[in-house]
Amino acid sequence: VQLQAFGGGLVQPGGSLRLSCAASGLTLDDYAIGWFRQAPGKEREGVSYIGRRNGIPVYQNSVKGRFTISKDNAKNTVYLNMNNLKPEDTAVYYCASRIGGPINIWDATAYVYWGQGTQVTVSS
Repeated sequence: VQLQAFGGGLVQPGGSLRLSCAASGLTLDDYAIGWFRQAPGKEREGVSYIGRRNGIPVYQNSVKGRFTISKDNAKNTVYLNMNNLKPEDTAVYYCASRIGGPINIWDATAYVYWGQGTQVTVSS
C-alpha cells in the first residue's frame, strides 16, 4: 500500500492550492482518507476527512468554507482544494487512510497508512 501526497508549494495569502493523494494497493471504497497537517513546533492536526463509500466530507472548523475534499474512485485519488489560504495554514500536509466508520476521525492513531507529506507555505 502506498499513498503519495503532492501539490504543495509556496502561495501568497488569499491564494489557492490543490493537493492530491494518489493511492495504490487499496481502493477508496474500502478506506476512508483523512488529510492532516503539522506546522513546526505544533502537533499534527486533522484537517479534512472523506468517507469510504458515502464520500461524506468533514472539515476542521479552521478550514470550513475554504477547503474542499473530494475523491475520484476511478483514479484512486483524493483531492484537497484549498482556497483563501492564510499564513496559519503553513504546514506539511499528509494524507492517511483508515478502515471503519467516521468515529474519532481526527485521531491520527486510527489511520493505518500515511503518505510522505507535502509542504504548503503561505507567505507574502
